[in-house]
Amino acid sequence: MESTLFLAFTEPDGSLSKAALEALGAAVALGAPLAVGLIGAEIAPAARQIAGCGPTRWLGVTGEEFGPSRYVTDAAAAEAIVRAAGATVVIAAANSRTNRALPGVAYRLGGAIDTHVTGIGDGPSITRWYYRQRMEAVLSRAARPWVILLEGGCHAAWSGDAGEAAMETVAVTLPPVRTRVTGVRVPQTGEQTIRPDAALLFVAGAGWTKKQADGQTHPREAEELILGFLRKSQASLGGSKSLVDLSGEGQAVLSFMTHLNQIGQTGATPRHPKGLSTCCHGEEPHVVGWRFVTERRAVNLDPNCGWARGKADVLYVADAFEVMRKVNALLA
Repeated sequence: MESTLFLAFTEPDGSLSKAALEALGAAVALGAPLAVGLIGAEIAPAARQIAGCGPTRWLGVTGEEFGPSRYVTDAAAAEAIVRAAGATVVIAAANSRTNRALPGVAYRLGGAIDTHVTGIGDGPSITRWYYRQRMEAVLSRAARPWVILLEGGCHAAWSGDAGEAAMETVAVTLPPVRTRVTGVRVPQTGEQTIRPDAALLFVAGAGWTKKQADGQTHPREAEELILGFLRKSQASLGGSKSLVDLSGEGQAVLSFMTHLNQIGQTGATPRHPKGLSTCCHGEEPHVVGWRFVTERRAVNLDPNCGWARGKADVLYVADAFEVMRKVNALLA
């Protein structure tokens, strides 16, 4: 019989992220005997947070050296927990930390790993997308342990009562640690425009920077309209590849648009409930990135653009500048 291990790295405050709770929800839904493994500088808050999920064992690795993301310590801690649990299926949230460390753990244990998983079913089986998100496959593996990294937004987050957990401390023998984490540096940004938990994704296309009806470009007005809408609606901002590339070439376009905002087959895959695309032509690479957006609307002056060909639930044939001026006035 299969046995499941939910494995998670805790946040700096000792809690679990939303993505980790989603992975826990998927692990609980399998219905197999469940163990929980937690790794971090502080794991007690996370254990109390999910005490009601009903595991048969609680396994933990804790200490200051396991707080920061670092391959040597992360891999050693995860390997020790998986060995102690003896589980055949290991489920974790897919993020930069697990994507880097857990493939090596699967190799050390003689198992297999699948990343970018979008669904976990009975068997167990997994759902995954291929060929730049154009084909969906359902897979199963005979190799054990099988490590499954679940993408965020693909399963309902676990929710339940908090409580106390009887944690077993797992001993870890660390190899020589040659990497010292001195801090975290992030790119300087102005106003926050990326909100993964927002209910609405607002995507801007290159049309915002093109000549308008008066024969002139209006990038500053475009910035004011877009930022005004984001402030009022608390939506998240995305950009088509064509617009993002223009920003990367140093042109005077939307100053707040970076490659982090890109939506499409080479950018992010958003999972917002609703999406509004403006001045985008519905190109295939851009639309592919919307596969998890359940309600799609678009604003474009061209009635024959790609959005009109079955890719949008509603297409407004209108000037995006005029539409957003009216929307911002209504929101105000």
